[in-house]
Amino acid sequence: MAFPAGFGWGASTAAYQVEGGWDADGKGPSVWDTFTHQGGERVFQNQTGDVACGSYTLWEEDLKCIKQLGLTHYRFSLSWSRLLPDGTTGFINQKGIDYYNKIIDDLLTNGVIPIVTLYHFDLPQALEDKGGWLSEAIIESFDKYARFCFSMFGDRVKQWITINEPNILAIMAYDLGVFPPGVPHFGTGGYQAAHNLIKAHARSWHSYDSFFRKEQKGMVSLGIFAGWAEPADTNSVSDQEAAKRAIAFCLDFFAKPIFIDGDYPEVVKSQIAFMSKKQGYPSSRLPKFTEEEKRMIKGTADFFAVQYYTSRLVKYQENKKEVGFLQDVELQVFPDPSWKRLDWVYVVPWGIRKLLKYIKDTYNNPVIYITENGFPQGDPASLDDTQRWEYFRQTFQELFKDADPKVLNKYPAH
Repeated sequence: MAFPAGFGWGASTAAYQVEGGWDADGKGPSVWDTFTHQGGERVFQNQTGDVACGSYTLWEEDLKCIKQLGLTHYRFSLSWSRLLPDGTTGFINQKGIDYYNKIIDDLLTNGVIPIVTLYHFDLPQALEDKGGWLSEAIIESFDKYARFCFSMFGDRVKQWITINEPNILAIMAYDLGVFPPGVPHFGTGGYQAAHNLIKAHARSWHSYDSFFRKEQKGMVSLGIFAGWAEPADTNSVSDQEAAKRAIAFCLDFFAKPIFIDGDYPEVVKSQIAFMSKKQGYPSSRLPKFTEEEKRMIKGTADFFAVQYYTSRLVKYQENKKEVGFLQDVELQVFPDPSWKRLDWVYVVPWGIRKLLKYIKDTYNNPVIYITENGFPQGDPASLDDTQRWEYFRQTFQELFKDADPKVLNKYPAH
């Protein structure tokens, strides 16, 4: 299989997962530092990211790997609390600026395009103490942080991701409470956090558009996690509708407001209102955008960044009493027994093709960047990684079936 001309090959990392140096050179604590240091049943084997991959001190080794792989792009995230220890521009850590300047400059010197994520789940603890993503105050805090990063690095960084997987963050951190801050708010917290995440992204996009785009000429989007949902019984109307709801709650919940009209999908609004009423709530648990907010949110992405790993079969399952984001969707998800399993990822190559086709048709054929893809391996990972390259081989075969070489040449980071 030959790759099309202009095809971009990248790798992706996140600050907390690779940097280490959790309190080095003036860095402030993040919610993940606090959460893992507390230990207990919620933290696997009481492990922390205090050292992680040690990228804060071993960046030169990472760069060697990037060059050896022949990558054209490298996506990484900035640690908000390494740059702004208390989350505000009232306290700026120059050592943090120097660290990221070196990464960016080294990448460009070696012909690698940096794709920079502003926020990948590691909120400064000082801001979480003020309410985190449940508080509307976070919107202004994030916008100020984004402006700071654009001003510091935007002369060289031309592709920005504001927020990584806001849908996963909202559910895992503020609905289920299994991510920090670790406090569940079933059926309410996830929606409130999502509401603020969307507005924070939109505000920062407008800041870039108004104050930086003309000179820096970059692009800004957010990275949405999405898997494909296939009806378990293709002849069942209820399963078909459940699969549509699965995609609406996972992907369209964030994509439709940003790419289409500034508001949540109708099926999401009606489903949550229906479940809220059934459970005795006086009104829907989903917050509403004002008309002014809808206008502010609409059209705030310059490309579509999607993060795909796997797919699931979906079957309708009525929920009568349980309150929660996942319960609101009224479905059961499970794999086909024939699918190969690699931890939580089932190998479903055709899923990514169906997902991209859906995005193309639903969102007016946007430029799409696949900003994450792959599968997890146990520790220590085997160097005999035939499963890994087979996963990628099958995935790319699906991607390239209908690829237009002219489009790939025009947008080489696909």
